[in-house]
Amino acid sequence: MLLNLLFDTGTRRRPEGMIGTFVRTFAAGVSVWVIYAAAFSRQDTLALTMTFLALMLVLTFLLIGPSARASRTHIIWVDLLLAFSAGVIGVYFVSTAETISRRITLFDPLSTWDIAFGSALLLLTMEAVRRTVGMGLTLIVVMFLVYNLFGDRLDGVLGHGRITYQHFLDITVFTSDGLFGVPLRVAATYAFLFVLFGTALAKSGGAQFFYDLASFLTGRSPGGPAKIAVVSSALYGTISGSPTSDVVTTGSVTIPMMKKMGYRSDFAAAVEVSASTGGSLLPPVMGAAAFIMAEYTGIEYVDIAIAALIPALLYYVPIYTQVHLRALKEGLAGVDRSLIPPFGKVMRDGGLFIVPLIVISWSLLNGYTPTYSALYGLVAVVGVAMIRASSRLGPSAIFEILSESSLRMVAVAGACAAAGLVIGGITMTGLASKFSTLVFMVSGADVLLSLMVAAVLTILLGMGMPTPSAYILAAVLIAPVMQRLGIDVLAGHLFILYFAVMSALTPPVAVAAYAASAIADENPLVIAVQSVKIALGAFLIPFAFVYHPGLLLQGTVWEIVFAVTSAFIALIFAAIAIEGYLMGRIRPAQRWLLFGGALCLLFGGYLVTAIGAAVIVITCMWTRTTTKTGAEQNSEVS
Repeated sequence: MLLNLLFDTGTRRRPEGMIGTFVRTFAAGVSVWVIYAAAFSRQDTLALTMTFLALMLVLTFLLIGPSARASRTHIIWVDLLLAFSAGVIGVYFVSTAETISRRITLFDPLSTWDIAFGSALLLLTMEAVRRTVGMGLTLIVVMFLVYNLFGDRLDGVLGHGRITYQHFLDITVFTSDGLFGVPLRVAATYAFLFVLFGTALAKSGGAQFFYDLASFLTGRSPGGPAKIAVVSSALYGTISGSPTSDVVTTGSVTIPMMKKMGYRSDFAAAVEVSASTGGSLLPPVMGAAAFIMAEYTGIEYVDIAIAALIPALLYYVPIYTQVHLRALKEGLAGVDRSLIPPFGKVMRDGGLFIVPLIVISWSLLNGYTPTYSALYGLVAVVGVAMIRASSRLGPSAIFEILSESSLRMVAVAGACAAAGLVIGGITMTGLASKFSTLVFMVSGADVLLSLMVAAVLTILLGMGMPTPSAYILAAVLIAPVMQRLGIDVLAGHLFILYFAVMSALTPPVAVAAYAASAIADENPLVIAVQSVKIALGAFLIPFAFVYHPGLLLQGTVWEIVFAVTSAFIALIFAAIAIEGYLMGRIRPAQRWLLFGGALCLLFGGYLVTAIGAAVIVITCMWTRTTTKTGAEQNSEVS
């Protein structure tokens, strides 16, 4: 009951009739404006972000009801009034944007109108956050705002100087360090454009192509349906960047298929959740959080994508291994060959959808900004779709893509606005450095212990939040700890990104598991616990690349090869230990030895790695004398 209260969002409406047509047209217009602003407009960045927030607030109050019990088709008069107010406030801020950009913060006084409109914008934003991402994140934002205004009354390390309301409003609303800061700026530009790219690719048939390709590659082998889920979710995740969206899109097909082939419902749903969650870590499109990371750290997005490639691929190694071992353990067959399309047909029908991904990758590698890379990818999608009649996009399909993209960005905009409010407060009070001091007091400046504290705090901060909010909160509070420990900026922020993404499947608030529960008809907490076991690699890999930068393609060729090979082998045997199967069921002691050996390979230097490899080899030899093959076990049962 408490979890529902904290994390329930408003009802997503689908207005009908003339109002519905108006709302969808308005939403499509927002997408057109974003494309124009990205490609042609010379509007000041602050003014652009203000315009974007105003448009998103209007859409929020038109499309998201005040509670989970609100009507799904009818827009109440209060929401119409709020939408109109958001539009008026947007007009005020956009019309005064040039004056605001020339102000000297905390020196030029705010006018009475500034205070009135700034306060109204703050209240409307808080209500939009509550409707889009729930009361949990809203309370966190309120807590930070209260700390900003009244933290001067605290004693000790958390106390700060007095901040008046006008001082608070000036920093929070009238600068690019608060509400209109990095998160919302990213949402207004390339995050929106990549969502538009993903929507266009999916609507034109790209999602079906990825599923058919995954079916051909893995469908015939034992546990084929689950392997299809892993591969198709990874491929679709590269264009969606959203675990929940990925679960709903691919899981509606793969989860029922896995259940039909004999997988338990909780395992089937967990496979889909863990595979879909990893899509937010897989280049070339890693989701809004990765774009925010590029903007926040100043590291080029292409450098982040290149560094993230090997860890993202390694993430899927234990997932695929566990799926394969579970199929062998339970004697599960692959998909009927008649249901698997031949490779020639797959490539004829959808092979051209690889072109947009190549275009985006080429653009990023050749130094184009993520904004222009997304635009080029979008043009490539439309061009490729027009070649075949079956995928051709008519006016109604283009209109649907434009409106759907804006609707998908509503929740992202709410999360990014909340993150901006928190960042503004942390900047004002210097809380980040104080937080670092507290972490050091707990960990004693030990690197491993500090990383464990950072991982736990990131997951806790991300409970029930969209990944962008979870990442930026953790980045502002925890990244300074990484810097004081001497950890490389790229490795430290990727570490935070991994655990921010994993908050989507970590209980008790696992939003991706809740999305899968409706499809699998299973308890979401049971799914979440199973997902953590399957996504084991995601909780180990971040520690590994902090200690072994070779996993991020940093260092000599030998260091990279050694790190990648050791991690690959380690994750396979860690999955074997978790699943408890290697040519037959293995004993608990053998599982612990294999897991310990895997950890030595993953984190150790040359000597420790050699010891871990020896432990694994000896344990494997031991298992050969104590286990029976799956065929022998099945014959005994029969």
